[in-house]
Amino acid sequence: MSEARSDKGTRLARGVQLLLHQMGYDSLTEVKLRIRRRVDVMGINDKGRIIVVEVKSGPADFRVDEKWTDYLEFCDEFYFAVDTDFPQTLLPEAQGLIVADNFGGAILRASADFNLNAARRRNVTLRFARIAARRLFSLENPIKEKFNVF
Repeated sequence: MSEARSDKGTRLARGVQLLLHQMGYDSLTEVKLRIRRRVDVMGINDKGRIIVVEVKSGPADFRVDEKWTDYLEFCDEFYFAVDTDFPQTLLPEAQGLIVADNFGGAILRASADFNLNAARRRNVTLRFARIAARRLFSLENPIKEKFNVF
């Protein structure tokens, strides 16, 4: 993760990942898309369905974010994830809503089905797999990463 995330954002992302796991999805945080945008949490299930979750740590975080609409063409479902104190009326009603904390989350409003096309699904799935593999390699080979030897 190249950009520092707030403690609250980290806790919310962890809760989202736990929720996605319960739903049968494997997930990653900070997934860079082909368009050079980075989604907060992305999940993929055994059928290849892709969920993107944009974590919002507070109203100011939502108000300055103009990039979330770019994510809609890279997923089957899209959600905002907030904590219980977030004023939910700020969020677009047309998008899915998750309320989360450090220990899990709940879907309060289902996402529309964006029905990702096959070519884009393949691209996103391969990107997800490669990011996961790189992260695993870095964990298993920390000395190589330290000296930038691959």
